[in-house]
Amino acid sequence: MALVLATDDTGGPEIFASLQGEGPSAGTPVAFVRLSRCNLACTWCDTAYTWRFEGGVDLDRRPHRDGVAYDRKANQVSLAPKDVAARIEALGQKRLVITGGEPLMQSGALADMLEHLPDIEVEIETNGTTKANAHVDVRVDQYNVSPKLAHSGNAAELALIPERLDFYANDPRAYFKFVIAEPEDVDEVVALQREYSFKPGHVFLMPEGTTSEALRARQEWLTELCLQHGFRMSDRLHIHLYGDERGT
Repeated sequence: MALVLATDDTGGPEIFASLQGEGPSAGTPVAFVRLSRCNLACTWCDTAYTWRFEGGVDLDRRPHRDGVAYDRKANQVSLAPKDVAARIEALGQKRLVITGGEPLMQSGALADMLEHLPDIEVEIETNGTTKANAHVDVRVDQYNVSPKLAHSGNAAELALIPERLDFYANDPRAYFKFVIAEPEDVDEVVALQREYSFKPGHVFLMPEGTTSEALRARQEWLTELCLQHGFRMSDRLHIHLYGDERGT
């Protein structure tokens, strides 16, 4: 079973070394692998090239604020899990971040890949609607769960699945990272915190934005809301360092 990866600007698989830009591991040197395909469609998604393709089925044409559709063949590449593992190992990092798209849609092939990386720490970024199979879950050191709020454009019944949120809320490896565009979005986070009792210190609020200017503008008012509710703030370090670019 092959892994379907996103591509970088050269057309090769998006596998690279960088500093983790978000969440509790921000600033940590890591290897990244970005998988293609997603079961949700956020209107502000900064990796729409993993799911919004020209033509194809209706899922390929879900709304996005930029209105850009991508050529599937140019933005997806399939590789054997062993090949992906070799490319990751060659980066020489101790920790791996598996991201997407929604990476847990490919749990079977991920399990095969991780068999070839027995010593690496594993961090998975997920939208919280899916479940890792047992062979993947046993290898995960940290889940970065990013449930999608109403402003994402996803219906709550698709994006906020009680069974999955309850599972992650009770997993000590899981941290929650909410994308915030307006102050009202924090009210949704507070309601979810009340309903699922996320662990103290495990909730991050992250400003939506793909430029330093946009992030800083939102952080000005988000700071006070973090103080008010006891949430942590996540920056987007890679945006400040590299801009909104693939492979960073």
